Amino acid sequence: MAFGEELWKRFVPKYLETLGAPIAAVGLYGTTRDLLDGLYQYPGGWITDHYGRRRALLLFIGLASVGYLIYLFAPSWPYIIIGLFFVMAWSSMANPTLFAVIGDALPKQRRALGFTMQSMLRRLPIGVAAWLGGLAIAAYGVASGVRFALTGTIACAVLTVVIAFQIQIPALKLAESGMKSRMWSRIPPQLRRLLASDILIRTCEGMADVLMVLYTIDIIGITAPQYGVLVAVQMVTSILIYLPAARIADRIGRKPFVIATFLCFSLFPAAVVLSSGFSQLVGAFIIGGLREIGEPSRKAMIVDFALPEFRGRTVGFYYLVRSLSITPAGLIGALLWKVTPGVPFIVAGIIGIAGTLVFAATVEEQYAS
Repeated sequence: MAFGEELWKRFVPKYLETLGAPIAAVGLYGTTRDLLDGLYQYPGGWITDHYGRRRALLLFIGLASVGYLIYLFAPSWPYIIIGLFFVMAWSSMANPTLFAVIGDALPKQRRALGFTMQSMLRRLPIGVAAWLGGLAIAAYGVASGVRFALTGTIACAVLTVVIAFQIQIPALKLAESGMKSRMWSRIPPQLRRLLASDILIRTCEGMADVLMVLYTIDIIGITAPQYGVLVAVQMVTSILIYLPAARIADRIGRKPFVIATFLCFSLFPAAVVLSSGFSQLVGAFIIGGLREIGEPSRKAMIVDFALPEFRGRTVGFYYLVRSLSITPAGLIGALLWKVTPGVPFIVAGIIGIAGTLVFAATVEEQYAS
């Protein structure tokens, strides 16, 4: 699924532009994506706890595939917004399911390594896929290239269905109804502090990332295949640092690595806007890859705090609050773009630094180990 989506995912803003969307619509796309990312998380967690991991995955793959078909045949940009409601079923609804599978299958002391391996395996195809997507756009144009890539995505979804049938983790008995109004009381204080800092960091990401392809191609002047190479550089950097970071984190604790992750989230947009060509962008995207240095540790912290019978719902609720909080980021970034294209990137970096300081000051080491 990661390979299939990454064939075109990074180029959706350009696809929107080609279909006649104004910059405000690109911002609307980013904001809607973040909104759905939040709204879908808790239902996804409830479904995976109630019906089991395999059934949940099959449902989410089917819904996402409907979205791929809408993207494929979209005659104008509003259809992309409609299709997004289905496409996000995989990246958002399935997120608590994937967390729960790792939590179910591994003991606490191995979960950080489990998330490390998941992140590595997920990113191995991403860099290649983005590069192939860039080549397709260079060969056929933005619209035809994205549509060509979407046919590959649908084939990948069919293959993923076959793989999902091999997952044999049964549904867990629901301890209670698990209403969202009660979930906040089940979130421990240390996880709430992590959530507060994470909201600031993801606001930084949401404000800049949706505009990244437009800034690098339209403002700096690189080509679509070069952008695909940059994504590959970012993914390779992430893969190379995952295992060393996980091993060191086991010895010295998770907090320094989460701080490093948040710091790289803050520096990435600033590094992009300070670049003037492809070579400088390579350095910026290496920083972007280093954003993953502490992500497995952060994810393990979330799972560690969740009771097994509430695991899917706790993860879903965490991401629900986070994503709803950052929903305006993409639209705000688009509005700041109209002032000067570099402004949203600088503002994003400042917000990211604030989030890093909040985490460093409020989350004690004993809860980050």
